[in-house]
Amino acid sequence: MLYTLAQTSLFSQVSFQYLLVSLVDHVLTIRLNRPEKKNALNTTLLNELAFALDYAHYTPDVWLVVLAAEGNVFCAGMDLKNLSRSDGSEGNSKEQNHQIVAVPEPSGPVRLGELMAELHKPCIGQVQGPVLAGGFLLIAGCTHVVAVESATFSLPEVKRGLFPFQVMASLLEIMPARNVMDWCLRGRSVDASEAQALGLVTQVVSSDQLEATVAKLVDELKQFSPTAMQFGLRAYQQLKSLPRAEWQAFLHEQFQQIQQTPDAKEGMAAFLEKREPKWGGTSEQ
Repeated sequence: MLYTLAQTSLFSQVSFQYLLVSLVDHVLTIRLNRPEKKNALNTTLLNELAFALDYAHYTPDVWLVVLAAEGNVFCAGMDLKNLSRSDGSEGNSKEQNHQIVAVPEPSGPVRLGELMAELHKPCIGQVQGPVLAGGFLLIAGCTHVVAVESATFSLPEVKRGLFPFQVMASLLEIMPARNVMDWCLRGRSVDASEAQALGLVTQVVSSDQLEATVAKLVDELKQFSPTAMQFGLRAYQQLKSLPRAEWQAFLHEQFQQIQQTPDAKEGMAAFLEKREPKWGGTSEQ
């Protein structure tokens, strides 16, 4: 984690420059809010995303996250002007005139793929427009991605003399290696239907159904134990660092641990009593 629990406890006091955030009924909605720059990722926006995602990770009242964006483009990837400055400055743009963001400096470099993997809570990508380059790191790390029919997904790095190294790693988690390398090497742009066929997108809907579809998925996920989902997502990430021969022993231990949680006890009691469970939730700290 790039921020401590103590730092994220000040979340409600932070003034975000490029994010819109809200926490309603256990759902933290994070909206990229740099539409005039196609939500390109500069240093400030990356730090804000790291802070918001760490807050979601630590906070028991956050059961799941919705990741959305303002404007017509979901995310255009890294801000190349920002990337080209060795000091990471924002340049002499009008954006410097904005109020200074209160998000503290992270303890290390912000790597989006790691941020999403460490969330350990369901995250729904609500994709209303094109996703390019580094923007893939956000949606590839989501547990669910709902995209409009008109959305496109592009990896143009090779056309700029670059290569999507981190995106490649994230995509290898969810699709066959040859499909990943073809996408990266040819700098292709695919539509939402092909992105779904490749495994990046989980559901394609019309523009007028996007918010309703995400809301329905949110409601469905909230019916289930947040503790169980968090245990499962954490175990999924931990398996990657274990030899396959150790998987079953590790997962058996996880099952022993989860049975002792309040949510597991409530879920089993509710089942026996033929009633709906009342989840309490939990959080890693």
